[in-house]
Amino acid sequence: MPAVVVVASRALAAWSPRRWLAAALAATLVLLALAVPTALIATPWFGREIPPTWWAWPVAVATAAMSGLLLATYVDVDRRIATAGVDAKRAGVGGLLSFFAVGCPVCNKLVLAALGTTGALNWFAPVQPLLAVAALALVSWALARRLAGEVRCRL
Repeated sequence: MPAVVVVASRALAAWSPRRWLAAALAATLVLLALAVPTALIATPWFGREIPPTWWAWPVAVATAAMSGLLLATYVDVDRRIATAGVDAKRAGVGGLLSFFAVGCPVCNKLVLAALGTTGALNWFAPVQPLLAVAALALVSWALARRLAGEVRCRL
């Protein structure tokens, strides 16, 4: 088993129910923040012109789960909120990349303004899976660093 998994497992095993609750709530909020504006969840406010790819939901759920765990690492065991560091920034970039990865390529106003409809379909849509991989890599890297820090440095 990779050392990262062992360290992460040790850190997660020591978590209190309060932290697990924080992780679940944060993951739910992150999933809603990803799925509602990208129209993975149908709402009257947002729509998609192109159906979601087969990998959009797994990427959104994985991003939300890891983000929830990461955000819970900032909930201190003695009822304080720890300050966010560079790992939170990387995870934030990962979340933003995930948003662009799972979104409709022609529904994103920024992409349409920059590339037009043809550019969004021919240039941006093929890059979306790479954005998804980069997003998951950033969030998982930030989570692994935070969990390793909990095991190595108990401050």
